[in-house]
Formats: sequence, structure tokens, C-alpha cells
Amino acid sequence: MDKIIMKNLAFFGYHGVLKEENLLGQKFFLDIELYTDLKKAGISDDVADTVHYGEAYNMVKDIVENKRFKLLEALAENIADKLLNRFSLVEEIIVKIKKPEAPVNGIYDYFGVEIRRKRDV
Repeated sequence: MDKIIMKNLAFFGYHGVLKEENLLGQKFFLDIELYTDLKKAGISDDVADTVHYGEAYNMVKDIVENKRFKLLEALAENIADKLLNRFSLVEEIIVKIKKPEAPVNGIYDYFGVEIRRKRDV
């Protein structure tokens, strides 16, 4: 299966369990892989035969920046669900969310989640 890769998308959002996270917000970084057959688009050279990643990006941006979730799991699930429902060519999706400024006292690169969802057949 082919894939469209959206790597290291950066957004500012208000997701988290703590009140301060919901008030102050923080950065989130996402990697998204959209699994689909790209052969038709490769032959036709027509955006109508593929997943328009600009539209997908705008959907993800809207969710991360304008909705609020306590858990990264819920944010990832919402993104996966919306993209699968909007783009019928997508058979499977991987959403990885990184939260580099999580309120954890320690030294780390980020905390995050990664989910994989397939289209219901």
C-alpha cells in the first residue's frame, strides 16, 4: 500500500488534563501517514485521483487549534476519524502526536501517542 506522509506538523493547542494546559496552551507536533493506492494519480497526474494533502492539513490544523481534549488519545482518535470520513481513498491512517512541553518534572524529548486505524469494511 502506498502512503502520503505529513511529517512534523506544528500547532499550538490547549489539550491536557491540567487546568494550566487548558489556559496557557502549548506546542504539539504531528506525523500523519495516509495509506491509499496512488497508482491512478501517478498515471493521471490529477489531484482529483489522490488525497489532497493541503485539505487534510487544514482539517488537522482546525482540530488541533480549535478543539480541546484532555487526552492525546482523544485528539488522535478525532483526527483519524475525521480524515477517514472525509477522504474515501484513505484505507488506513497512522496519527502520531508529540507533546514536548508536557507537565512532567524530568528531562525528555516529548511524550506522545501513536494510533493506527483502518477503514471499516
